[in-house]
Amino acid sequence: MDYKKAGVDIEAGYKSVELMKEHVKRTMREEVLGGLGGFSGAFSLKKIKEMEDPVLLSGTDGCGTKVKLAMIMDKHDTIGIDAVAMCVNDIACAGGEPLFFLDYIACGKNYPEKIAQIVSGVAEGCVQSDAALIGGETAEHPGLMPEEEYDLAGFAVGVCDRKEMITGENLKDGDVLIGMASTGVHSNGFSLVRKVFDMTKESLDTYYDELGTTLGEALLAPTRIYVKALKNVKNAGVTVKACSHITGGGFYENIPRMLKDGVHAVIEKDSYPIPPIFTLMAKKGDIAEQMMYNTYNMGIGMIVAVDPADVDKTMEAMRAAGDTPYVVGKITEGEKGVTLC
Repeated sequence: MDYKKAGVDIEAGYKSVELMKEHVKRTMREEVLGGLGGFSGAFSLKKIKEMEDPVLLSGTDGCGTKVKLAMIMDKHDTIGIDAVAMCVNDIACAGGEPLFFLDYIACGKNYPEKIAQIVSGVAEGCVQSDAALIGGETAEHPGLMPEEEYDLAGFAVGVCDRKEMITGENLKDGDVLIGMASTGVHSNGFSLVRKVFDMTKESLDTYYDELGTTLGEALLAPTRIYVKALKNVKNAGVTVKACSHITGGGFYENIPRMLKDGVHAVIEKDSYPIPPIFTLMAKKGDIAEQMMYNTYNMGIGMIVAVDPADVDKTMEAMRAAGDTPYVVGKITEGEKGVTLC
């Protein structure tokens, strides 16, 4: 008896590391010390000393049951973008710059080529957010997970000067809410998605005219990363007063998280186009509108609040980063919460 016969292939683990090295190299920043394969990832904080009051920000998340679609479609090179996006968007939402990311892949059996595909997506997400991929773990779980299945999660660390943190404390009546378009469902609500649509290869390969692509491709579209857009806004001299990453819980749960007591957010539902995947899902699943907005991003992945005088400058900075912004509402005086009208 040996470890391989028990279900863990050490040699496959070595091969996975070799295959992923080319992807990890794409994410390197000058602060990264050492190379891949050490017992820990090292990252120099020398630049942070230039800040008056540096604050570390962290985020951890996974892709939820969206990984099930990747497995059914046998497409594993984008799910890593989702894992990174869910973490770095939260850091950027607080005003921070993501510095580095570490991933964790649990699998029933280590297939090196598949693991390398997953990590290629993680690396792409890091490139999109200027974060270094400085380490990770691939763990085989024979007997705990089926051989063909895996799960993916990770965490990111970022930094900002305390004076530049986005807290919502300066929100006032009349501030304008600007939303940036999502790429679709992103990484939340897939337990409901999998109840609405048949999760078979045939179903996911079905082409829908209204989607302009197959159902699977529409659902698997990676989560948009808004780090560079928010950095552009900051570099344009705009003060973002509050920011909300529209993830699980949709509008009703996430928008109030950006508000201080005494202010209320008003969102105009017809201020931007709702992507057809949400319309199709609501129709197929007979899902009430309120539930859709309480579960999904409905086409808006990130919302910021700015002074009315900064609206044009903010939207120009977002467009320069490749994002599509819309004025979606405003801040009013009132009880902390959100109204959709």
